[in-house]
Amino acid sequence: MQRSRNVSVLHPYFPQHGDESYGVDHYDLTLDYRLASNRIDAVARLLVTPVEPLDRLTLDLGVFRVAQVLVGGERLPHTHRDGKLRITPGRSLLPGEPVTVEVRYSGTPRPVRSHWGGLGWEELTDGALVASQPTGAPSWFPCNDRPGDKATYRISVTAAAAYQVVANGRLVSKRRAASGTTWVYEQDEPMAAYLASIQIGRYQRAELPGPVPQHLAYPARLATRVKHDFGRQAQMLAAFTERFGPYPFDAYTVVVVDDELEIPIEAQGVSVFGVNHVEGRRRYERLVAHELAHQWYGNSLTLADWRDIWLHEGFAAYAEWLWSEDSGADSADEHARRWHRRLATMPQDLVLTDPGPDRIFDDRVYKRGALTLHALRRTLGDAAFFPMLRDWTTAHRHGVVTTAEFRAHVQRYATRPLDTFLWTWLHDRRLPLLP
Repeated sequence: MQRSRNVSVLHPYFPQHGDESYGVDHYDLTLDYRLASNRIDAVARLLVTPVEPLDRLTLDLGVFRVAQVLVGGERLPHTHRDGKLRITPGRSLLPGEPVTVEVRYSGTPRPVRSHWGGLGWEELTDGALVASQPTGAPSWFPCNDRPGDKATYRISVTAAAAYQVVANGRLVSKRRAASGTTWVYEQDEPMAAYLASIQIGRYQRAELPGPVPQHLAYPARLATRVKHDFGRQAQMLAAFTERFGPYPFDAYTVVVVDDELEIPIEAQGVSVFGVNHVEGRRRYERLVAHELAHQWYGNSLTLADWRDIWLHEGFAAYAEWLWSEDSGADSADEHARRWHRRLATMPQDLVLTDPGPDRIFDDRVYKRGALTLHALRRTLGDAAFFPMLRDWTTAHRHGVVTTAEFRAHVQRYATRPLDTFLWTWLHDRRLPLLP
């Protein structure tokens, strides 16, 4: 398994989040959640490795009461304001020497404010969900909130016995006690903080057949609709495995919450849909494909900086077109022609590889990213294009990626230089013609 790398980013889109002076190797999170009051009492233990000498350690953490901070077992002074927990060690922390940081905290988790509204921990009508992309992770735990710093996780959540808890990774234990049920999950593959997730609700569970275990969690009254709308997910997973390479995790879980959501949400090994996305007619099957594809593009292969969001969303959008093609609906070429015509009528003021921090979720990033891949497919031919995709996911499995690495990777599958082609699609504002 390839470990994540501390990729240096000179001008990050969200400079108030994250710190490049250290990396986190492991998070051990223990939460006691009281649903009625939306309150958590928590302990977070982080295994931190400095990459330079540190006289102060800074973590991202939202509005909580921090009761105690220990570094290497020693209780240390700290300050906590403006979303930053600043810790002063008793001695300088040395590069390459791991140290355990323990934070005890409590309070009401509140979403992190952003251009897109609140991010992170969110109360539901009867439960809670976490949707942190891109900067919502500090709404529920102290972290190094930058996508290029990936770590393993242990997540323990105690909630009322009537509720199911879903988190990233393998469910390793479930214990019933007077205070509720404690669910413990372990995520062995490195994961960015924004992809860490907890889903709490009154859910029924079911399994889907397929090449890897696929779990469904949903309100019992929606059982028929859910099983129909996700009924082709196993075929979808098999098709994507052929196109993109082996599925990168041990299992895949879909949660359907009993509230409406504007869009579905992906986390590592988990996707979350709203009740409005389940109608019993597969009307939103393209979104099922989109979120599943993110397990390869976004969760296994994670961008180093948010300016490269097309490496997630462009690939997932293209996966929608590939599933349409594979399932006997419109071909990817028909989707590409249709969207090229639409994008040509829109403002030509967006650079795919640097859309700006407020436009990382602009629909043009998704669709132009997909068009870039289709143009590349036409240029290379299927016999080279799909091996290129499979080798891309294999070479960077559970790692961190950049556009520059993708350009270099693509060139190895071409019979002629593609510098001009790639530059016009990735870096020019004006939409190129489809080849």
